[in-house]
Amino acid sequence: MNLQRLLLRFPCYLGALAPPRRLWRFPSFDTTSPLGPWRGQSSRSPAHWNQVVSEAEKIVGYPTSFMSLRCLLSDELSNIAMQVRKLVGTQHPLLTTARGLVHDSRHNLQLRGLVVLLISKAAGPSRVNTSQNYDTVSGIYSCQRSLAEITELIHTALLVHRGIVNLNELQSSDGPLKDMQFGNKIAILSGDFLLANACNGLALLQNTKVVELLASALMDLVQGVYHENSTSAKENYITDDIGISTWKEQTFLSHGALLAKSCQAAMELAKHDAEVQDMAFQYGKHMAMSHKINSDLQPFIKEKTSDCVTFHLNSAPVVLHQEFLGRDLWIKQIEEAQVKGRLNYAKLRETIKAGKGVTSAIDLCRYHGNKALAALESFPPSEARSALENIVFAVTRFS
Repeated sequence: MNLQRLLLRFPCYLGALAPPRRLWRFPSFDTTSPLGPWRGQSSRSPAHWNQVVSEAEKIVGYPTSFMSLRCLLSDELSNIAMQVRKLVGTQHPLLTTARGLVHDSRHNLQLRGLVVLLISKAAGPSRVNTSQNYDTVSGIYSCQRSLAEITELIHTALLVHRGIVNLNELQSSDGPLKDMQFGNKIAILSGDFLLANACNGLALLQNTKVVELLASALMDLVQGVYHENSTSAKENYITDDIGISTWKEQTFLSHGALLAKSCQAAMELAKHDAEVQDMAFQYGKHMAMSHKINSDLQPFIKEKTSDCVTFHLNSAPVVLHQEFLGRDLWIKQIEEAQVKGRLNYAKLRETIKAGKGVTSAIDLCRYHGNKALAALESFPPSEARSALENIVFAVTRFS
């Protein structure tokens, strides 16, 4: 009970430490472009991201789009959903997040829980557990399914909390100020509610090491999001001269730590040894890094890209472009892309595409993909392992 009280203190940290974000219009995530030949690709690998996820869901036993359905249909969140309807007609990001939770066949917000289930099935039971009567469905322990739900709840809470907007930077088209203020309150409360449920479920697993892993993942998320938001407080800021090594460290905190440590925790729940736990951690880490780099690359590799689309100036292609170019020339390019005091993203995008940043980011994405595949080699061949490989192929597929 003391452990449960301790965990329930965590929700306030993520919402309180992450500063409000401006209303960025980021490009959507798409991973359906073909992949050229590279390490370990199967000739039977599905050609489309949705097909990869659909086949993986069949292996684990049920669609992971319903992973956190029990919590989302609770009385508390039902009341919150009624309040969210008041935001219809505004540009508050909470609406987009809510739509994604209800119907998200394109972006697959539930990817993390799916990976946790797949790697649980790929590893199978440990020798320690074979003599014990554990409840399994489709070869996955019930406690591992609970962990997958917890992982999704934490990630969903992060998405909701990141929907808090900076009220000082609102535009008239975003909606009335009172509605945006109300939206921020709902985002904070609903995100905290999801985190509280995740922490409660974590305590019920009654495994100290798993609690420590997920608690450290939460702290990593807070630190990573804080770094991201503190560098993007202004619309036309010039990216910090961080270098790709620092970018990797910060990206792992904000995008890789939760999946990596959840995969490791799934192995701990099945009583696998330290070597298996480390391989699961490595797969989760490198797959998440590939996923993030793929997302960063989309504005630069899509054939049809709107001229008004924006991209993060601390994204992987931009950081690599700056590293190849040098700080002084990068600042000069930023200045040349300024039009009437505002950054012309279309012009800057073409400038970056002409350099080495995009091709280097693709190479980096595949590097992490290869690392993820190497980690899977320690698991016995199975449908679940093949599904994990296909997920890597899907996020490293470019043309």
